[in-house]
Amino acid sequence: MQDQHLNARPQRASSFPGRGPLRQLTQTACRITWASLLCSGAAGTALAQSASTWDVNRAEPLVLTEIAFGLEQPWAMAFLPSGDFLVTEREGTMRVVQANGRIGHPIAGVPPVAAQGQGGLLDVALDRQFAQNRRLFFCFSEPDPSNASRSSTALASARLNERHTRLENVQVIFHQMPRVRSDAHFGCRIAQAQDGSLFVALGERSIAREQAQRTSNHLGSIVRLQPDGKPFADNPLARAKGKGLPETWSWGHRNPQGATITPDGELWAHEHGPQGGDEFNHIRGGANYGWPLVTYGRAQGAGPRAGQQRKNAALEAPVHYWGQAIAPSGLTYLDSDRYGAQWQGSFFIGSLRHGALVRLKVVDDVVQQESWHRIAEGEQVRDVRQGPDGLLYVLTDRPDGRLLRVEPPKAPEPEPAASAAQPPAVPQPSAGEFEPVHVAPPTPAQATAPVAQ
Repeated sequence: MQDQHLNARPQRASSFPGRGPLRQLTQTACRITWASLLCSGAAGTALAQSASTWDVNRAEPLVLTEIAFGLEQPWAMAFLPSGDFLVTEREGTMRVVQANGRIGHPIAGVPPVAAQGQGGLLDVALDRQFAQNRRLFFCFSEPDPSNASRSSTALASARLNERHTRLENVQVIFHQMPRVRSDAHFGCRIAQAQDGSLFVALGERSIAREQAQRTSNHLGSIVRLQPDGKPFADNPLARAKGKGLPETWSWGHRNPQGATITPDGELWAHEHGPQGGDEFNHIRGGANYGWPLVTYGRAQGAGPRAGQQRKNAALEAPVHYWGQAIAPSGLTYLDSDRYGAQWQGSFFIGSLRHGALVRLKVVDDVVQQESWHRIAEGEQVRDVRQGPDGLLYVLTDRPDGRLLRVEPPKAPEPEPAASAAQPPAVPQPSAGEFEPVHVAPPTPAQATAPVAQ
């Protein structure tokens, strides 16, 4: 079954003639409030294999800076050493967005993609040695050269030229097999470990969900590859001859669209449930994550139902799940202190369904805190990443794609020191007393400032 909220193509609210370098945007900061909560109502409440109980009626402020507007269904971003951004667009284009918001021409050399349904040009990641080798990796829905109705998820490597205008030495280094007739559940997130190994999250392609339990194929799995696409000899199934494909790291996944590696080297991912039951998982080599045998959502036809618990000790349970669908996309771990101690050490997940960021603080595989932060009504949060500056960056893909920066809170200004020359303080009203508050009218510049929708 497809995730219907993921399959719709957003309609563009405006167009930009030529699609060359677009207008330079004025960066505008806008304060937005939305839901925020701590699980069970208080920080520090432990929830082992916990279910979210988020509440949209509680809010806290969030400050955003719009860097760029007008991207065509952006799916992923990476940070170039120059301070610019490399962005993929689902229809099959890759562009550089300059730090000042100017959007460049499409980069040449991207291979053809199957841009139907949920498919297209998807994730991108720079090699950890990019400054020396200029190598990057990207994944996309690859059309079957012998049958246009079939496709699979593929991983490619390439070299980005010095001018950021062309991909060179493009090589498809991995093909998800088998190819199937489906335009859904491509998965397609890349995470590279410190040792250079590549983890690629792959969906089960919707129509073949039972294949996620079979290690003889790549459907519904996470694979671990060398930078040239070959499997590692120490992968779990590479050591167990005849037990499955040697590149497979874990299986039993539905449609993972977020993956990240924390500073301690651990792999984490989330995935879409069928109708609710979206999961956040700690990924371990050789583990089976249960789909379609177990779900915390609601599957069509015969199969597991909402709330069904794990009955087989061989199946890995999620660290956290959402009974109501949030449609997760994009995942990052914030290790910087730019937003203060409460946010440091938290995971951030984009929500396509609610146009929001979800923050999870996890200690020993237990969710201690969950908070929600609205980005914009009517937009889908497609990707979230921590930048080299320690700040969070967000991509939205509806109605016109935006690249946003989440600003850290400003430190409160110190109060002026009292002096003998100052007049005595005015008495403050006692409890129960009220006095009117005067709000100054906006200046002309404030009145015309753009407001995020």
